[in-house]
Amino acid sequence: MGREARIDRWLVGKARDGDLGAYEELIRRHRDRIYRIALRITGDPADADDVTQEVVIQLWTALSGFVGSSAFTTWLYRVVVNRSLDHQRRTRRLTGDEPGDDDLLPVAAPERSVLAAAELRAGLEAIARLPESQRVPFVLCQIEGLGYAQAAAITKVSEATVRGRLARARATLLAEMRSWSA
Repeated sequence: MGREARIDRWLVGKARDGDLGAYEELIRRHRDRIYRIALRITGDPADADDVTQEVVIQLWTALSGFVGSSAFTTWLYRVVVNRSLDHQRRTRRLTGDEPGDDDLLPVAAPERSVLAAAELRAGLEAIARLPESQRVPFVLCQIEGLGYAQAAAITKVSEATVRGRLARARATLLAEMRSWSA
């Protein structure tokens, strides 16, 4: 177990015993990661902020459910992914919206980087359009840099399933990118 994992485990133990300072430190250590994953799953900064707040609140009561059979970060990723997907479903059900051009941040870039900004926007849109079963492994493995085993533990599927879904996500994105230059 690495140093960071030991620190997390110690902070979790203290927070479970009611130490608010330990809980705040745990959140401080992982808040950026929580937001980043939520943003990549939801595709919307405001939704990612909402999810981050929901996760911070949920973690205080949910820490008692962390049994320590996996790394704290694996458990945290699962909480963030679940909360992000729930938020997305709830938002779409209430508004009837699907992700589209209106969901993107405006890009104010110098003329020489307008094309790069457009390509980035198109890439983010393409990721947001992936089916949930492909988007989550893609974000975890390709963007967050997790291994297949950790992504499998987070998504509660086998490593082979993660590999297969990741391969399908890559193929879908590659086909879409090829159509951009056609």
